[in-house]
Amino acid sequence: MKIRISVNRSIDCSRFQNNQLGSISILHDQTLWQDEVLIRSIFVLIFIDRDAPEAQHSNATPTGYGGKAMANAFADITFTPSVKAAQSLYGSREANQGFELSDDPKNEIRESEAGFIEQRDSFYMASISENGWPYVQHRGGPTGFLKVIDSRTLGFADFKGNRQYLSVGNINALSRVSLILMDYPNRIRLKIWGTAKVVHERDNPALIEALENPRYRARIERAIVITVEAVEWNCPQHIIPRYTEAEIQRLVEPLLEENKALKALKSSSNIVSLGSGELPLVVSGIHQITASIRIFRLEAADNAVTSLPVVSAGAHLKVPYLDGNNETKYRHYSICNSDDASFYEIAVLKQPDGLGGSVAIHQQYQVGTQIKCSLPKNNFALSQLTGPVILIAGGIGITPIRSFVTSLDLQNKDFELHYTGKSIERMAFASELKRKCPAKVTLYSSSLGERLSVDSIVSKAAKNAVFYVCGPQSLIDEVHDCATKKGFSKEQVNSERFGYSPQLSGVANPISVILQKSGLTLEVPPDQSILDAVTAAGVAADSDCRVGDCGMCRVKVLGGEVLHRDHVLTDADKKKGLMCICVSRASSDALIIDL
Repeated sequence: MKIRISVNRSIDCSRFQNNQLGSISILHDQTLWQDEVLIRSIFVLIFIDRDAPEAQHSNATPTGYGGKAMANAFADITFTPSVKAAQSLYGSREANQGFELSDDPKNEIRESEAGFIEQRDSFYMASISENGWPYVQHRGGPTGFLKVIDSRTLGFADFKGNRQYLSVGNINALSRVSLILMDYPNRIRLKIWGTAKVVHERDNPALIEALENPRYRARIERAIVITVEAVEWNCPQHIIPRYTEAEIQRLVEPLLEENKALKALKSSSNIVSLGSGELPLVVSGIHQITASIRIFRLEAADNAVTSLPVVSAGAHLKVPYLDGNNETKYRHYSICNSDDASFYEIAVLKQPDGLGGSVAIHQQYQVGTQIKCSLPKNNFALSQLTGPVILIAGGIGITPIRSFVTSLDLQNKDFELHYTGKSIERMAFASELKRKCPAKVTLYSSSLGERLSVDSIVSKAAKNAVFYVCGPQSLIDEVHDCATKKGFSKEQVNSERFGYSPQLSGVANPISVILQKSGLTLEVPPDQSILDAVTAAGVAADSDCRVGDCGMCRVKVLGGEVLHRDHVLTDADKKKGLMCICVSRASSDALIIDL
């Protein structure tokens, strides 16, 4: 193999014809510093004679530098000696060494990256010209025009443009490219490094057809196929959110619909007072934080009262509303703030397909509306255990967890938060929590293919860790089951539900319930709780939370087998024959209870 090495401050590669070169590779770009003054840059290029017998190896797709195995492709490609020198100069070298020590090569398109790529309608691509100048091009097209062919290959149709062919020419000479894909609304960017090649229709018509979009009228001149060498997600710093017309329409549409509904229900907004509890409050502010979640700020109704009852993280408030029959009903909502006694904040997710409480609160609570609530209660307080705290939240279950983050952060306690939802823009407080504790908060967006792995979180936890989980029943059950299997005690796993359904809890059998004192037999269908059946029959029964967290609805079981679904009764309580009829049911066909 004939090799010529050229070292120069600048090299004009245009004098070399493609038929004379097997490849041109910039192997080293060393920037020399002395007393923080740039002295010079050295470019070292290797020109391989195509006519040499060994030249067939020069066309192999590289892996990192020179095809060598790598621990982390991103660090291997980008952390050149000059970059490492700059990191050392400015004090970030130690922090960046984690990339180099990682066992994850990050040189493939995985599920999360594929989902992100498929949602993009543009990206930026940098290529290198033969004279060493970089060229950055904006590439646009229909959503998903950049396609994932396999875990190491991307491709996109090269539509007709201004016919300067800068990127195409650069790729033909020097195949290395880098891409940046942006999600401006969610402040996310994905960086990809790879080697590109130009593919014409005559050479691969099937590929051109696969990259076509019949709904997008633009002429395809050729395809660009990229072999992926490294992938890296980038931090959200300095990304200013921007929105397309379609994105704005999606965000505004629920508000427009809600505005119509509010106008149609104008009489509801005239409600000035609700409830009959001992704590009079007034709605002093309303903040729409997502398309379907509102924060209601509640202060003392009496202006002379400057401080509300002090609450600890995890406390909740029982708030009133009017149902469709104009009867007063109540719903429990976590108090999102615990660091300021002058007001409470509750976050209400509007659920049109729910039981009606959230929709009614969105309609009836206006600035100035007075509500009379019961005093706050806390069935989900931070325990006295001293181990590291692991917070897990799903969807609107973040509401009590937010106050935990505030409390633990103020106390400088060791904690971490894992928060999952459908998309970042629909996850309440996501950006706020990430800004407050960036190293301790991990967000999972299912729309991007990201999945919160309970098994992984629990497996990595210290043996003295304490878990707090709030969210859907399936998430709560998974955390309890996984923690039990890993050897954690019941005292180390705490949970609170924001709603309960017998069917969602895997309990969908109809049962017969005999009320011993009342002399009634009730047939309870799968979608009804025993408590609801009892109250519907006109029998008085104490209750509060209705999700198995407070224990107020506990009754004595006189016959039958109980399937306990609460998180409040102790093993001793269960041996005494007690059950919480708001969530627990029967594993037998019938129950006899002392009501």
